[in-house]
Amino acid sequence: MSNISYIENLEEWKETFSFYCPIKVRFSETDAFGHLNNTKVFVYFEEARIEYFKSLGLMKDWMTKENDAIIVTADLQCNYIRQLFFDEKIKVYVNANHIGNTSVDIHYMALNESGELCLTGRGSIVQISKQTGKPLPWSEAIIDKMKSNRKKIGV
Repeated sequence: MSNISYIENLEEWKETFSFYCPIKVRFSETDAFGHLNNTKVFVYFEEARIEYFKSLGLMKDWMTKENDAIIVTADLQCNYIRQLFFDEKIKVYVNANHIGNTSVDIHYMALNESGELCLTGRGSIVQISKQTGKPLPWSEAIIDKMKSNRKKIGV
């Protein structure tokens, strides 16, 4: 697993997560080979990411008509470590790995019921203006909320 570019030390990386979203693999998400279709993983990442932002109290603000700021996905990737099958229950963990001025690099980790690593992922989320489509800086309050959920290694 040393070829995952965004993970230096897998065991340390795994320890940085605290928030997770439970997900059950539905029959409709499996393919002809009986395992989870590779495209459905991104739906799981989206569901976990939205629940993560909700838990921080951010989705409510982004969803109001009065607010000019929205978030968009700039890129998204997944590394498939272990196959998943119908009816399996997983936990999709979410972490704000790096917070920039207008973007955040979100990391994802999915563990099965045995605690085995099944998926890793990452993606850039950018806050933009609904009106102009241009990036908007995060407020200090949003930065603090995202930082508060990260675990620190060695602290």
